[in-house]
Amino acid sequence: MTTLPVTTEQLSVLLTAVRRGRVVTVTGRFREPRSLLVREIGQRLTSNFCDGVAVIGLEHGSGVRRLTAALGCVPGMPFLPCGTANAASYLAERDMLLVLDGSDRLTPEARRWLRELLAAAPGLRILAAGRFPLALDQERVHHL
Repeated sequence: MTTLPVTTEQLSVLLTAVRRGRVVTVTGRFREPRSLLVREIGQRLTSNFCDGVAVIGLEHGSGVRRLTAALGCVPGMPFLPCGTANAASYLAERDMLLVLDGSDRLTPEARRWLRELLAAAPGLRILAAGRFPLALDQERVHHL
């Protein structure tokens, strides 16, 4: 078992923030603690979302095409099959948590798409881990 980089009280606050908020970003200098924390939160909150949790590890220069392709190929996810033409309209009907591990690797275009996606998908929540906040509306930032 790995030790989380937060106290039990901080974890409780983060779990509540993700359940109630639209966007929560965990920032900090080191990638491993951020990644560990958001993945653990995603795992703990799976039953809180009708359509589950999609965890995506991002690579450098992750644009909209890579992001939607990764969403479509998340193991165990019963929606958004690879090749879905309009991911935003499909996700607009979902109640899910999208965990973005390495969000500092998103292109500006992908950040704009996420902003539009949040406007179109009221049941979508985003939990991100990166060196910097996503700068999206309603974002809460937790610094490690």
